[in-house]
Amino acid sequence: MDEKLQKVLARAGQGSRREMENRIREGRVLVNGEVATLGDRVSVSDAIELDGYTVKVTEAGEGRRVIIYNKPEGEVCTRKDPEGRPTVFDKLPKLRGERWIAVGRLDINTSGLLLFTTDGELANRLMHPSTEIDREYLVRVMGEVTEENIATLKKGVNLEDGQAKFTDIVDGGGEGINRWFYVCLMEGRNREVRRLWESQGVKVNRLKRVRFGPIFLPSKAKVGRWVEMEDADVNSLCTMVDLKVSAIAQKTQQQKLDVKRSKNKQPGGARRPKGFDWQSTDKPEFKPKKPGKRTFR
Repeated sequence: MDEKLQKVLARAGQGSRREMENRIREGRVLVNGEVATLGDRVSVSDAIELDGYTVKVTEAGEGRRVIIYNKPEGEVCTRKDPEGRPTVFDKLPKLRGERWIAVGRLDINTSGLLLFTTDGELANRLMHPSTEIDREYLVRVMGEVTEENIATLKKGVNLEDGQAKFTDIVDGGGEGINRWFYVCLMEGRNREVRRLWESQGVKVNRLKRVRFGPIFLPSKAKVGRWVEMEDADVNSLCTMVDLKVSAIAQKTQQQKLDVKRSKNKQPGGARRPKGFDWQSTDKPEFKPKKPGKRTFR
């Protein structure tokens, strides 16, 4: 079936539809040896090149992959950093003819769950505000937090870029000046969790995303490691955003190798500390209690 060229390129993991439209306008895309124009439609039988490289074209849903990455603090969510800092893409499995697309971002000082997919359309739908996917964070704040503060954060606070709020807040325990909370919100604006707490006169000194929609950060995804989602779970994710699901097929040899590598021991045989591991080098001074019954969707 013929589809718009920019949609096919986005699905192949080459970037967003808008980015692909710009590259087509710039004459950087060839279809069957001819310079493509915006509005062209293609099928899987067409030969497509982007910047001189052949793009692997598949039917919608075919070969779709999703991985869960446990981002450590100190990594940036860009492919290349001009300051030479490590990026979230450095440790991901290598791909041929396609690339990993990050579903959202986390700032350099935030750790936890990040999703990556090879399907640009899936990434776009998961990030689009209309999908209304909730995000859950575990946060440690420094300062006094009253019931009035919590009520205000759940009702809504006017930030510089509009009103924001937590849809739920659950006490995670704590001692002294530092307290832990599980919080949930429906969007992912820049530093939104931190700015909401700062509006109440307290400072966030630890922040970790533990859930994105129905996907929780698995315990086997240690800090700085990734795990690949099973095809059935990926299909459930696609159903949630009204995307065509793919037939569950046997993993390719490359995919099996990626999974095997992800299970290998840490470099140097170093053992991670037990308990709550914000960073592999941290000594966990406190382990947040698990929340009880939550109203999170």
